[in-house]
Amino acid sequence: MIKNIKLGDNMSLIIAYMGKKGCVMASDKRRIAYFGDKDNRELLEQEIYSGTLTNDIELYNRAEELDIVLKVSDDASKIKTVEDVVVGEVSSKGTSETKRKRIYGTTNGFQIVQLSGSEIISVEKGSSSIILFGNKITKKLASEALNKKWKASFSLKYMGELFGEIIEDISSKTPSLGKQYDVLIKNPKLSKDETQKYLDNIVDMDVKLLAKFRSKLREDLFKQNEIIKLAATIVEEGSIGKIISIDDNIIHVKLNSDIRAFDTNWKLLSSPNEEVVMFVDNGSASIGDEIVIENETLGIKGKSVDLSCNIILCHLK
Repeated sequence: MIKNIKLGDNMSLIIAYMGKKGCVMASDKRRIAYFGDKDNRELLEQEIYSGTLTNDIELYNRAEELDIVLKVSDDASKIKTVEDVVVGEVSSKGTSETKRKRIYGTTNGFQIVQLSGSEIISVEKGSSSIILFGNKITKKLASEALNKKWKASFSLKYMGELFGEIIEDISSKTPSLGKQYDVLIKNPKLSKDETQKYLDNIVDMDVKLLAKFRSKLREDLFKQNEIIKLAATIVEEGSIGKIISIDDNIIHVKLNSDIRAFDTNWKLLSSPNEEVVMFVDNGSASIGDEIVIENETLGIKGKSVDLSCNIILCHLK
């Protein structure tokens, strides 16, 4: 029987071995998103992770009974390598922040790091162990399988194959796992004295990268929200401005006091009362003509003239 199995509390299955031979880590690739009533979502999750539901058919039937829409994918990567360390992560979204639990494993050592957002909440260190992150049913089944099949004499390669077989077998007993899985192995030459210092550096670097990623993500989301707001102000009908000069088929238009112009990347080109350039594709224009959008078509009021421009015209508000 294996004496040193540590159990996590997350809704996936990651099996990791760290010891003098190196580190081998395996993980399922399933991710489930739930859409519907909050109480029914929680009830369905409880039934999945307690083992009440045993396969995908039962999962979908129960979801239909509870009026829950599911999005199930089997392509989520939950483990990766950072230099000579294998990193596994499971996460859950809280009310204000995403909570993450990560395991960093290499030869002769591991660290279990709990984060809220990109802030480290706790760190647990060790030198040799088999660690399981999973929900109640997957941890129970994985622990039983390891106690039956595990031998300390196994090579890292065989351990990886065993872990993969265990995940595949458990997937036939609970819909919280799919049959797809990843296995990663690292076995650098590190003494017990070197390992924790090396892991400290890797954890520090990896968490800093997470902080940068989250910062960029927030920035991108902000930009997307701003674009959505601007898109809602696009002029679909009404007056744009008046022609103030003409050069062959090029016309210069002074915008109205409530109209702005952006390029196709949503960069501001012209503010209200400033000029923009448009093109006469068919017909003739005169200075003073009023530029309008009618029936979502750009033209000159009272004339059959075709105009074009490479800009986005928006109301000020």
